[in-house]
Amino acid sequence: MLDTTSDRMQHQVRIEDSPRRVRVFVDHVAIADSRGVKLLFETDHLPVYYFPRADVRQDLLVPTSQTTHCPYKGDARYWSIQVGNRLIENAAWNYPSPIPSCPEIGDLVAFYWDKVDAWYEEDEEVFVHPRDPYHRVDILESSRHVRIAINGVEVADTRRPRLLFETGLPTRYYIHPLDVRRELLQPSQTWTRCPYKGIASYWSVAASGEVFTDVAWSYRAPIAESTKLTGLICFYNEKVDVIVDGEPQERPTTRWSR
Repeated sequence: MLDTTSDRMQHQVRIEDSPRRVRVFVDHVAIADSRGVKLLFETDHLPVYYFPRADVRQDLLVPTSQTTHCPYKGDARYWSIQVGNRLIENAAWNYPSPIPSCPEIGDLVAFYWDKVDAWYEEDEEVFVHPRDPYHRVDILESSRHVRIAINGVEVADTRRPRLLFETGLPTRYYIHPLDVRRELLQPSQTWTRCPYKGIASYWSVAASGEVFTDVAWSYRAPIAESTKLTGLICFYNEKVDVIVDGEPQERPTTRWSR
């Protein structure tokens, strides 16, 4: 039998004030604009912004019949967003009567990040998800000897890497392009966004007759806080062989391991 009581004790939901002004836009219209936004933290989830209803454009919300149940928060109801002729279905929700163990979120409204057009913290656009105030990114100069090999072929060799230490992730080794065998790299159409670093473009690597898809990336124009990464190339520790100061590193197990 499933021990739901134990699950609830291990699963945590908490909420705290954010000092940042946060705005949500659809078609250049501010759907929400708050200086009193809350950040909800939940086990195994990214943080979510919850807005006081007074800071949300109620006239642009259309009630829907959709409901969902969360065992840790309660029953959610949903709204669509109507701006002019544009209707974004079930884009906002709240928990009008949260369960007793949940923080008081009954008068707060949240939005699906990717259903609206833009999010701003103060006057800077933010991508993917809210920036977690407990998430840290440090980029440090290093003289470690770092080698990257794929399928037995050496792809990079450097003694001037920049090491990126990011909360909850393995150390990433960013390498100057002159220390990478660029002839082995094939440009990819893949790109991703990170709220802490910016937009990354990818390369595949051809080695020993095989092509390893999207195993390297670079930030050509990172956000201001991560400019030390500009133009450097990084390889997934999960997918390549990393040798640091002569010692092979274990491949970490993360969501990028596959």
